[in-house]
Amino acid sequence: MELKRERVREHLLTVIESRRPGDAIPSERTLCATLGVSRPTLRAAVDELVATGLLVREHGRGMFVAPVKVTQELVAEHQAAGAPRSRGDWTSTVLELRTVRAGARIGRRLAISPAAELVHVTRLRRVDGAPIALEHLHVPADLVPGLTAADMEGGFYAHLRERRGIRPAHAVQSIEPTVLSEEEAALLDVPVLSPALLFDRTTTDPSGRPVEYVRSLYRGDRYRIVSRLALGDGATDDPKGDGPRADEARGGTWWGTVE
Repeated sequence: MELKRERVREHLLTVIESRRPGDAIPSERTLCATLGVSRPTLRAAVDELVATGLLVREHGRGMFVAPVKVTQELVAEHQAAGAPRSRGDWTSTVLELRTVRAGARIGRRLAISPAAELVHVTRLRRVDGAPIALEHLHVPADLVPGLTAADMEGGFYAHLRERRGIRPAHAVQSIEPTVLSEEEAALLDVPVLSPALLFDRTTTDPSGRPVEYVRSLYRGDRYRIVSRLALGDGATDDPKGDGPRADEARGGTWWGTVE
């Protein structure tokens, strides 16, 4: 069953991306009628987008698209970034796999028509048996005909390389703080409104063709990002061993899982 809040969130994100900062979005009553959901379900999704800085709620006036965020890139555009696997035994359980229309927002991310079909996979990631992440993957259907749940319970990038002849080469990823809904918290075995990290990633092959769009929620109490940065030409060896070294790559590297 599709997570209801995920559907509401996707609609709200589409509305936000179609407007400019400061523009109003439809009222709660209008959105509930459009989506066929209850007021509490809608408010839970709105609360998350307010908490992550995408919407602003003004008492007595309504809801508005938030100002543009200040963005800090950890790795310069033309620098390579490694992504070694995190420690532990990572496993995946597919909760849902279905073929749907891309829609406007995800269609833009994958550079396909809103009417084009994509495979939407929701999977629960575990480390040493403990749930740590909930992932929503979107892949153009014509790239993965016949994709099964079993295919998605291993490393997806390995599947693309070895079974589909597709080589993921580049990715643009953002990371933001958020909180978990009741459904998400139950799946990740944490209290409602627990902190989480929201990953938003689009991956392309060597030609620049998008091959996946992924939205992931990682438990804030079990996952962190560490960056190792070399500070330009002035980086030198640190005698204490806790600073940047001149022989390290100019740029940054983040540690995490992208499989």
